Amino acid sequence: QDSSDDIEDVSLFDADDDVSRRSKKSKIRHPVASFFHLFFRVSAIIVYLLCELLTSSFIACMVTIILLLSCDFWAVKNVTGRLMVGLRWWNQVDDDGRSHWVFEARKVSAQGGKSSSEAESRIFWLGLITCPMIWVIFAFSALFSFKVKWLAVVVMGVVLQGANLYGYIRCKVGSRRNLTSMATSYLGKQFLRQTMATEDQAAS
Repeated sequence: QDSSDDIEDVSLFDADDDVSRRSKKSKIRHPVASFFHLFFRVSAIIVYLLCELLTSSFIACMVTIILLLSCDFWAVKNVTGRLMVGLRWWNQVDDDGRSHWVFEARKVSAQGGKSSSEAESRIFWLGLITCPMIWVIFAFSALFSFKVKWLAVVVMGVVLQGANLYGYIRCKVGSRRNLTSMATSYLGKQFLRQTMATEDQAAS
């Protein structure tokens, strides 16, 4: 039985609480991670666009693109997300066969500072959101132009990069259960305010 609503929030990175506390927010503190965050996914897009010009071998192009997409999926999921924005996610299945979404988030330091810079955060989210959208455009283009042989490659790009996007959005905003409780609490407070305002007007 698969249950995607069972979510565990895990706070790790205790050793990283005070890392780079004195650095400026605009400074890129992990240039290698920032480079490879964009390198694999941008390279896959470039190879897809220029493949027919570079070689006539579809198999070579397909293998190259899938390798780049696979490297990108692993790097973003396990390395760049942790270093650049302090987030990491994965899905695990317990002994009962139930699926659990597990999220890691770097703890905020005691002084309220962030250990990730704003520049790295912009690079991370820009690359994470933009590239899957490009692959979706490629998917519609391949579908409408009847490029059936490229459709599988494009779908692989959508799935791999879309999975990372979905996981990090869930990791960023929290579970649906948490969002529901927040909305319920907000509506309850608004209802209480309106009730008290009505009673004050009636008393006056």
